[in-house]
Order: sequence, then structure tokens, then C-alpha cells
Amino acid sequence: MTRPTLTKRTLAFSLWAFVLISCKLDTTPKDNTSIIEEATNEVSEIEVERPLWMPYNDSAEVAANADHEKERMRFKFIQSKVLDKNVVFEPLYAEVSQFPSERYELLKPLVLEQDIPAIQSHIKAGTFTYEELVLFFLHRIYRYELPNETTLNTIIALNPFILEEARNLGPNSDGHHPIYGMPVLLKDNIGTQDMRTTAGAIALMENQTNDAFIVDRLKEKGALILGKVNLSEWANFICDCPNGQSAVGGQTLNPYGRRELDTGGSSAGSGTSVAVNYAIAAVGTETSGSILSPSGQNSVVGMKPTVGLLSRSGIVPISSTLDTPGPMTKNVMDNGILLDAMRGFDERDDKSVKADWEEGWYTSGTSSLKGKRFGALKNYVERDSLYRETLELMKQAGATIVEFEPPEVKFDGFLSILNIDMKNDLPKYMETWVNDKEAVQTATVKEVVEFNVQDSLVRIPYGQARFDGILADTTSAEGLKAIKRRLRSAGMSYFSIPMAEHRLDAVLSINNYDAGAAAAAEYPALTIPMGYRETGEPVNLTFIAKQFQEGKLYEMGAAFEALTKARKIPSDYRD
Repeated sequence: MTRPTLTKRTLAFSLWAFVLISCKLDTTPKDNTSIIEEATNEVSEIEVERPLWMPYNDSAEVAANADHEKERMRFKFIQSKVLDKNVVFEPLYAEVSQFPSERYELLKPLVLEQDIPAIQSHIKAGTFTYEELVLFFLHRIYRYELPNETTLNTIIALNPFILEEARNLGPNSDGHHPIYGMPVLLKDNIGTQDMRTTAGAIALMENQTNDAFIVDRLKEKGALILGKVNLSEWANFICDCPNGQSAVGGQTLNPYGRRELDTGGSSAGSGTSVAVNYAIAAVGTETSGSILSPSGQNSVVGMKPTVGLLSRSGIVPISSTLDTPGPMTKNVMDNGILLDAMRGFDERDDKSVKADWEEGWYTSGTSSLKGKRFGALKNYVERDSLYRETLELMKQAGATIVEFEPPEVKFDGFLSILNIDMKNDLPKYMETWVNDKEAVQTATVKEVVEFNVQDSLVRIPYGQARFDGILADTTSAEGLKAIKRRLRSAGMSYFSIPMAEHRLDAVLSINNYDAGAAAAAEYPALTIPMGYRETGEPVNLTFIAKQFQEGKLYEMGAAFEALTKARKIPSDYRD
């Protein structure tokens, strides 16, 4: 594949030529042929810079998806109508373009698909530096995101100071947290002071904030914030849109099948960017399925932690009841390292807890499935051959698999939690975190709705039915409290009854199939690559346990990962 370069081209004739010629033409009636020839010759010597990225007409690609078997894959647009990728990519291009291809090829087997401890060991040995690690990932981003035929529309912003920050780090991670020097991407609803935080919405395009609490924790430990990634706009709570689409970032595409396979959402850019090795890891957010879904669709490891383990301060909200950030990585080891690096008690977050945590669990190397007891939902066993095959493999490794029917519980009112929470939580976020109230003039859901209808074709091409639903929801404060109590009890019963009856260590699900129940219970869920369908679509096995059992999930997950070694990098993004 040809690497994108800034080039210069010669203009034979253009509007600029027309201007020059017009200035030279004599107004008296005579033959101006020689003047035209002279001006044209001058113009032919003018060299102009071609933009690094060129927009294109995406109508043919949109038309090609018009009859897709999945309605949410029938796109109305792919290319963002408002994002100029040159603004994103040009500031770092001069340095990235000088990174030798030979050096990239040398680093590729040492970095591509490798875990954090392995990469840190190479840096400690002096094989390469943190700056070169950043350049390696930037090389990949520029190589695949600038050409329109390979772009995944996953990068919304790049940290303009990233290389300087990498150069200022010490030579290795001795005495530091393992996340030290590791380039991390953030979902673009997570605040960071060096880049705007848009949530994919044009209403927030100028939203400048301070660092979110979890970003502060990462920076304190020496992590490098590489950039921001696309997402389902407003974290998938504006409309029943294609996953991974936003008015700001365009349509995120799945690297295992561009325009063929769903990216999952709402942390689509976090999933796709990790899948193709654009960074060590990415941070996503979840209310119900927004980490688990794109992790499964992109064959990456995703952790939706217990609500309260990680702070939500500085993150554009849906629900202060159910929201949580979480790590998305290529392997279980890195996932635990990133989760550990973001932890900390935040007095500004009412759900934040000081949870006990086994330090350094990710270096124990003692993970095993032997003797572990897992619950398998009978309807998945009956319907999904890959799930059945995976369960057999786990049995062979010494695990006990208990098939069960989940208890019948009702989750009525779930949507009202999201509606009323967002109606209340969004204005609080706008007041607390938006630095320039003049630049961002939409402070409530109602104001966002009114702003969007002023240019609906660009701002809300798929409508805003879910925002309209927020405004229409009349659930009272007392009614909302009752719904929350009932749903949390229902979610916990859904898992705790079979767990107690069969003495289970975890329940095994697929992708985000039981994300709603886990969200209601506020239980953690770890999803890990399990394999691929005949179509090439990735599928994950999801481990669900009780609150604050993330360490236990990681130990079981690491054993499962070592057993299956299922993840494969997308074939078109291996170079």
C-alpha cells in the first residue's frame, strides 16, 4: 500500500491561472495570444501543496449498502460533513513522515499485538524508545486513516503535544506503573484538556474541558494520551442510528469487513482502533453494552467494571446511575493494567468507592480454569455452535459447566432511568465541565434538540428520536427511585439466583447479550475473543461476576485467553 505523502503538483490551468491571465490581458483590441501563453507558462511553474487528505464523494458507498440485510448498516453517509482531517493530521505529519519505513518494519514484530510487559521490556533493553513507540502507532494511523479506501473513520483528534510528551519521559518504566509511556486513545466523550470533547455532536464541537478524573490518573502514572476516537453520537442515545456514526466523525467502519460488519457501539472507535493496533489500548464507556458490544464486534478484550470503581467525572453523561468508563485492549493483561491505572476515589462522583484491590494481580501468572464453575445459558447452548464448542474446550481444561435457565425477571422502566438521568445530568455536566459557555451554547437536552433541527441534514441525518423521548418522559422523581430499586434487584436476581444455586464463579454470555441485566445489577463483565463466524464476524465470550470481582474475572479471563488464543488481527491491517 502506498504511504500517504505531502506532494507538490504542477498546475497546467486553473482558477489561479485565470486570475493571472486576466491581470495581464490588454484592454485594447489586439491579439492577446502571446500574453495568454506567457501567463500559462508562469502558472505551470507554480508549485502548490496538495492537502494531506482529500474529501471524496461517498454516494456510491452509501448506495452499495442500501440493501444491507441489517437495517442499521444502511448508511446515509460515511464521510463526515464537518471534520477536516487535515486539521487533525497535518500538525504531526512533518515528524511522522520522517519516521523511516525500515525502522517501522523492525519494530513491527516487537510491538504489533504485543502486551505491555513485553513492550516495556524492549524499551528497558534500549531496543526502542517511548517516542519511537508513539511514532510506530502514528505511522499506522496515517497509513490507514488517510486513504479513503482504508479509513475506518476512527480518529477524531490527535494530541498535538504527544511526541514532545514522549520525549520528556524517562528512559524506561523502572519505579513506575506499567502504563508508563504507553499511548492510549480516548472515546470522544471523555474530557482531556489538549483536545476538544464532542461526544460526536456538532453542538459540542467547540467543547473544551479540563482532564476527566480518569485522564488525570493516567497522566499521573505517565500514560500518553494519543488522541480521541469516534463513537456513536451521544453514546448511542440520540437515535436508532447505525452503530459508530456521529455527525462529527462520520461512520466508523469495522476492520473485519468495512461496510459489511457492524462495529457495535457506542464505543465503536475504541474497538476498531484497538483491533488494528492504532495504540496500546483505548478507553470506552458503557451504560448498557457500549463497551461489550464493540469489543465483541472487533475481537478485542473489554471490561465493563462495577459502577463506581472508576470515576465518571469529566465524561459526557447519559446516566449517573449506570454509566462507567472501562478499558478496551488486545489482551487481558493490558486490560487489567489500564483499569488499575485509572482507579481512584473521586469525591465529585457520588458513586465512587474505595474498593479493595489486589495490587499487581496481573503479574501473578497463576490463572487456571481448573476447578472453576461457570453457568451457561441454555438458549445460547442450543442456538450457537461456537458457544457450545467453546464450552467443551473449557471442560477439557478442567472447568465445570452448568447449563441453566435464567429466572424470569422484568426490566420495565429501564429506558426511563436513562431518560430522566440524562435530562438531569447533562446540564450539570455543561455547567461544571464546559470551559467556554459562549462556544457551547446548548446546556440542556431541549436546547440540543432545538439546535439540531436548525440544520437537520447535517446535524441529525438519522433524526433524534431518543432525545425527543427524553423530553416526552414524565416519570417523577419518586417514580424514578422506585424504578431504580426494582431494576437493580431484578438484575442482581437474574445472576445471583443461579450463581447461588449452582455455586458459580461466573455466568458465561456472548458479546453484549446480557449487558442490560449486568447494567441493572451494576455487575462487572469481561468480554474476550472467542472466535469468528463463517462470515469472518468476530464473536466474544463474556464473563459476568458479582460486584467488585474484577480481579477474579481477569484471572479466569487470562486462563481462557491462553487456552483459546482466538484473537486475530484484521487481515487488511497487518502491514
